[in-house]
Amino acid sequence: MPPNRPEKSPKSQFANESSHRLAFLSLALVAFVVGTSEFVVVGILGPIADGLGAGLGTAGLLVTGYALGISVGGPALTALTLRLPRRTLLLGALAAYVAASAGAAAAGGIGVLLAARCVAGLAHGVIVGAATSVAVSLAGPGRQGRAISLVFGGISVATVLGVPLGTLVGQWLGWRAALTAVAVLGALALLAVRRTVPPTAAMGAPSLAGQLRGALSRPVLAVLGTAVVLFTGQFTAYTYLAGFLEDVTGVGGRFVGGYLLAFGTAAAVGTFVGGRLADRRAAATLTAGCAGLTAALLALHLGGHSGAAAAVLVACWGLAGFGLVPALQSRIVELAGPGGDFAATLGVSAANAGIAAGAALGGWTVTAHGVGTVVPLGAAICLAALLAVAAGARLRPAPLTTPTTAPHSLPLDRALDRERTVRA
Repeated sequence: MPPNRPEKSPKSQFANESSHRLAFLSLALVAFVVGTSEFVVVGILGPIADGLGAGLGTAGLLVTGYALGISVGGPALTALTLRLPRRTLLLGALAAYVAASAGAAAAGGIGVLLAARCVAGLAHGVIVGAATSVAVSLAGPGRQGRAISLVFGGISVATVLGVPLGTLVGQWLGWRAALTAVAVLGALALLAVRRTVPPTAAMGAPSLAGQLRGALSRPVLAVLGTAVVLFTGQFTAYTYLAGFLEDVTGVGGRFVGGYLLAFGTAAAVGTFVGGRLADRRAAATLTAGCAGLTAALLALHLGGHSGAAAAVLVACWGLAGFGLVPALQSRIVELAGPGGDFAATLGVSAANAGIAAGAALGGWTVTAHGVGTVVPLGAAICLAALLAVAAGARLRPAPLTTPTTAPHSLPLDRALDRERTVRA
């Protein structure tokens, strides 16, 4: 008869829960930093171009290079570092991110700045994937959606607070001050993770072959393809939302910021609410979010001439469009099975691929047919994504044809051993 294991005292259990709360706050801070850094450049492209003697179009490559770093480099680097404990990988990627951000702030030319932004994008992709893995491991069974919402919620809050504040700093104190502030925040996030985030178990197979079999299975690829279409539709419209509000709704330029603030606030709320709903039924939450997003865009096209109606519909758009993100990421990780660690970066890559495609498609549409056409086009693309999501609601992880050499989730003691080995 096995010996009775001592039960945890209420005091020790409370201490453990408190330490996990601090860890989740640290992970949210990490997401806030990278979310701010990704989009703050948009608000200071003019000062950057003027300060470095480059054209505005050339300065715009800073956004493209960063997005490409996330989409391509994040999964590639994650594949090469699968044997590293996720906490160790997160700390290393954060250190690289801080160094790249500091290098960007000190860049003497547009070429150096572009290179630094590309490196930051590479690190960003790894950071979000590793942070997702750590959060899911800390949260435990049944709380995966809430854990993911904390990571992506930090990015949503960055669009509400971090990006406007960073832009303000860049306009008042110069673009170097804004990028320096990002580097300082990144250093603080690095210290917070080091002090509060414990070693965690991996989400899948320790080998690249085992991870790839799960992450590149047909169900996962189907959801990733849907994610690209979904974000293409959403950002076909969102990239030119300010122009739509000015030309179609008739909102004065100085009031556009209020609409964007409503969108960002609703997006942050939607992310956290969507995480809780995803824990109950991820597939149903994803379908409902897509339906709400499509309906909001269609209603904005039909009723966007009214300022009051547009304000409500823009908020509904943010609530649904970002409320589905935790469910989407949760579905990808769930369907990947033993490929969870690698698949966590693929969702971010798919979203950024869709953002890039949506921005390009929206730009072509505005040039060819006017800014009033981007919202109905976005609604049509999101409707196609909704049909795909509904069709894929019954997808389940594909059975592996070749058995892995390790169990689905590595025991925590093995993860701790790896962590100690790397530290040594």
